Amino acid sequence: MADDFALALQKGVRATLAANAELTAIVGRRIYDEPPQPVTYPYVRFKEIRPRAFDTDTTEGSEVDLSFDAYSRSGSGRVEAMQIAEAVKNALHRKETTITVTGFNLVEMIFENMAATRDSDGRGYTATVLLQATLEKI
Repeated sequence: MADDFALALQKGVRATLAANAELTAIVGRRIYDEPPQPVTYPYVRFKEIRPRAFDTDTTEGSEVDLSFDAYSRSGSGRVEAMQIAEAVKNALHRKETTITVTGFNLVEMIFENMAATRDSDGRGYTATVLLQATLEKI
């Protein structure tokens, strides 16, 4: 069974992030869909993957909102969380040709926004980064 837009994009994006030196210098290989417990900080987690139809008369397509949370509990907290979010952005924004999405043509990968907030337990910071991808089925 072939992957749908969302799962194929997640696989391609995860491989791209895991190969990115800027990001792995901060989080190592800690890029998760569901982090193990107990988890080691800092790390990146896929937050939401929200596809919606974006078909033309001749091609099946999708726009996919893709968000990540970057978690930090270091002494630099917000700074480290934002550095992780920036590294995710730098690895993906306008990098369509470096992301392999099996079964689909990744037309566009665009950064939308990011923000950092203090965690409710007061022990760290979480930065969220949102991107939007446009894909066409091959």
